Amino acid sequence: MDYFPLFLKVKGQTCLVVGAGEIAARKIELLIRAGGNIVVVATEIGNTVAAMQHSNPIVIRQKAFSHEDVDGMGLVVSATNCRTTNIEVSNVAHQRRIPVNVVDDPALCSFIFPAIIDRSPLLVAISSSGVSPVLTRLLRARIESAIPASFGLLVQLAEKFKLLVKQRIPQPSQRRIFWEKILQGSVAELVFVGKQDEAEQLLLSQLQQADPAVSQGEVYLIGAGPGDPDLLTFKALRLLQQADVVVYDRLVSNEILDMARRDAEKIYVGKQRDNHSLPQESINRLLTDLALAGKRVARLKGGDPFVFGRGGEEIESIMPHGISYQVVPGITAAAGCASYAGIPLTHRDHAQSCTFVTGHLKDGSINLDWQHLSRPNQTVVIFMGLAGLATICRSLMEHGCPANHPIAVIQSGTTRNQRVLTGTLADMPDRVEQADMEPPTLIIVGSVVTLHQKLDWFQTS
Repeated sequence: MDYFPLFLKVKGQTCLVVGAGEIAARKIELLIRAGGNIVVVATEIGNTVAAMQHSNPIVIRQKAFSHEDVDGMGLVVSATNCRTTNIEVSNVAHQRRIPVNVVDDPALCSFIFPAIIDRSPLLVAISSSGVSPVLTRLLRARIESAIPASFGLLVQLAEKFKLLVKQRIPQPSQRRIFWEKILQGSVAELVFVGKQDEAEQLLLSQLQQADPAVSQGEVYLIGAGPGDPDLLTFKALRLLQQADVVVYDRLVSNEILDMARRDAEKIYVGKQRDNHSLPQESINRLLTDLALAGKRVARLKGGDPFVFGRGGEEIESIMPHGISYQVVPGITAAAGCASYAGIPLTHRDHAQSCTFVTGHLKDGSINLDWQHLSRPNQTVVIFMGLAGLATICRSLMEHGCPANHPIAVIQSGTTRNQRVLTGTLADMPDRVEQADMEPPTLIIVGSVVTLHQKLDWFQTS
């Protein structure tokens, strides 16, 4: 993070703008909208800046910049075509610890102007750290279309009733839940269609019905997908951002965790083979205790929670306590990793069925239906099978698979660290050892693996 995002109050402050061309005019306009008092210093005054003086509180000093011009300023902008002047302005402002922006020269700035979406009092600012203003403008346009102009009215409604709601619901966590329902429900829809009075009456009605003594917890069992944060579903993101606590496992990426509320408590319960951060029984009890304490708990799991994710066990454990829950499916590792490796799980010329199995059972053994898994014209996907790879390959060959039967091992699938190793049942154990492959991995067995080179679209470099 090259710049820490802040919203600076300039209302009533004097702001210096050095330069008076078209670029300077755009900065002056923004500062005027924020309530700043503008002083312009420039040897030549452009027509736009000159015209702005007639209807805005602008002082224009037609002269060369001098160090004294910075005295008493709350903020400085340099927008000249002379780099020597820009450097001088930047140096003086830095020496006096006054925020300074030099247009199109991030190295000389202590702050930069973001692209702004103004739904006052709601403001959204977007920045590329000064690297690509065009990109921020394009992103701004995309977000503009998703935020109606009436969002500002919704913020005003929240401001009007903020104190009353706080008095009625003193518990912060319960108050947050109330506001989430208001700002996403019928009250918000009434504001959006211009029925402000009806919206206020409905808000008051729901506030009277709210019971501050009731603290109802809930569990969201969320599939986080195989790793790429872009594969998270809309519902998963919505529930993740309203959860009070996030209980997550080892396969959940930092990028996905960053999507949770900043103030949400995060509890790691990750598991590795033979090295469990928390036993499953302790995780079940943790989810129950948190929900009974009135917390909204996001149980975040890699892949899909109902595909070798023990999601069923966890839901079974909370049900006797009457805890409400939701299950949000995720893109399972099988589908995600196979797609990103260019290996279709089914194909008319190769496989008419697909079987998912786990590489080790509850007691650590590998006791699978090898006769079934060795049949032709199918794809076998093996989760958590790296440690038992040699046993898997040997057992498949002993039950009828040819030694040259294709197999792939995918490490950290769908992420920037993805590695795909292909080979045969006979040579794959040695190839994996030489390549120093590490968990998390997914194993795919079947002739569909031969399509990897042809269909490999995902480049990690």
